[in-house]
Amino acid sequence: MTSTSAPSTTLASYGWDQGWADAFAPHLADGLLPGRVVRVDRGQCDVVTADGTVRADTAFVTPHDPMRVVCTGDWVAVDPGGNPRYVRAYLPRRTAFVRSTSSKRSEAQILAANVDHAVVAVSLAVELDLGRVERFLALAWESGAQPVVVLTKADLVPDPVTLAHLVQDVETSAPGVPVLTVSALHGEGLDELVELVGSGTSVLLGQSGAGKSTLANALVGADVMDVRAARDIDGKGRHTTTTRNLLALPSGGVLIDTPGLRGVGLFDAEDGVGQVFSEIEELAERCRFHDCAHETEPGCAVRSAVDSGELPTRRLESYHKLMRENQWIVAKSDARLRADIRDDWRRKQAAGRAAGEAKRSGRL
Repeated sequence: MTSTSAPSTTLASYGWDQGWADAFAPHLADGLLPGRVVRVDRGQCDVVTADGTVRADTAFVTPHDPMRVVCTGDWVAVDPGGNPRYVRAYLPRRTAFVRSTSSKRSEAQILAANVDHAVVAVSLAVELDLGRVERFLALAWESGAQPVVVLTKADLVPDPVTLAHLVQDVETSAPGVPVLTVSALHGEGLDELVELVGSGTSVLLGQSGAGKSTLANALVGADVMDVRAARDIDGKGRHTTTTRNLLALPSGGVLIDTPGLRGVGLFDAEDGVGQVFSEIEELAERCRFHDCAHETEPGCAVRSAVDSGELPTRRLESYHKLMRENQWIVAKSDARLRADIRDDWRRKQAAGRAAGEAKRSGRL
């Protein structure tokens, strides 16, 4: 029987370690092979194993629960032979990058599994959308990975003062997150990013046109991903990456390249939102009421920070927006929470009507 040391050596470049070997032990006893999913496509997946990359069917591990489907980055147990070969199980995930689908049911969709770094690519060819950056970072923190923001196409901002201001704006919106500027076209700023993603697994995220494929090619050192120019009219890209692909990097580590994400819906990401807006969470500890909504309550430390200029108004508005969105997503599957939201809304409506009547009657 094959020992865990053999795949440990062969798959080390894809992230195999003793922890995965221990988790795989029961499947090894059943004669199955360990491997990592490098691509998923319509019920089939490509799995890199000690014997090379094999094509396997996922029929045995495709339940109705969208959180339990096989995705790129998973470590799986596959048949040692046969035609077709099947994925028989996947190992418990250490991290998972999950977003809400664009459907009315807002189901979860796993974009990548077992990720150590979430690299959010943001193009400097268009106006910065800080709200979208915060949204990506909320999902990244919630996944359990360490976020990194990479400002791509830095060569299009030749003025160093302007570039410094853009970096500062992003840093303000991304506390605790490294912010790097890169020009993959000219190879500028890549060294720091290469060092950062040189160990573990990184997932590359961003909108179409953010330069993800160009960045992936620069990190891999070869033209492994198709690249097309962004539209001149709005800077938006065309979908050149249509599947999530796991690529081994020559400097070490692996990279999961993803298609451009036009919709980035939150999915049960309250902790992630709190991490993105950590300064608001810290201010909230000084509010008079522990359940302060930071709107009109007396003694609100958050509103005081906005009034004094310590906290930008845009940050608080973005925080409220993401928290409300996340609450509604969670409420769709939680009847008690839905009832609480309705009761809270009715109380606010009643308070608003009472205040209006008092104003009209001259009591206020």
